[in-house]
Amino acid sequence: MSAIEASLMLAAARAGDITPLVYQRLFERQPAMQAEFWRDGSGAIRGEMLSRVIETILDLAGPRAYADQMIDCEIITHDAYGIPRSVFITFFATVAETVAAIAGPDWTPEMAAGWAGLLSDVDAIVAAAPNHAGSWTAAPRATA
Repeated sequence: MSAIEASLMLAAARAGDITPLVYQRLFERQPAMQAEFWRDGSGAIRGEMLSRVIETILDLAGPRAYADQMIDCEIITHDAYGIPRSVFITFFATVAETVAAIAGPDWTPEMAAGWAGLLSDVDAIVAAAPNHAGSWTAAPRATA
């Protein structure tokens, strides 16, 4: 088991569903992102998004069968929504910081190193992703 997987299991054992904690931290860092979830009254969209991110994290830390392409695909999708690419980097870092906070004194140097490497990989994937932002226009969003 990788240190990243161990850290996620520890966080789940201690906090159960970490979704509210991750998004609370994200919205503190990126307040404008809270408005992007205007349709998500139940939290289901946030939960689904975090689930996919965790699956991607586990693939990045493990077999690396699809994570690079998943991030590329989601960047393109989110470009159409007008979400800055920097938010991807912030989101993955927010997951890591939330997991570290939950782990507390059980956060190991191996966990810190594993997450640092993974976040570096995410930075590189985002930096290398093709830019399609100007090739289409997102559908207009309803305002709350």
